[in-house]
Amino acid sequence: MKVRYFEDSDTLLIEFRDAPIVETRDLDENTALDLDAQGNICAMTIEHASTRADAPRFSFEKVAA
Repeated sequence: MKVRYFEDSDTLLIEFRDAPIVETRDLDENTALDLDAQGNICAMTIEHASTRADAPRFSFEKVAA
């Protein structure tokens, strides 16, 4: 998984898997999901991320099973 924040456009891109994207679904005018041929989420794009997703502040925590 990759998380990228593009400060110049205030866009957050979260890539969940590296697979060919066959469909993009707009959740609203500032949020899109990219899907592969099986309907799995490959990526999510969030525009105006600094106000909508508190980007670029980010933390990651792996929780053991």
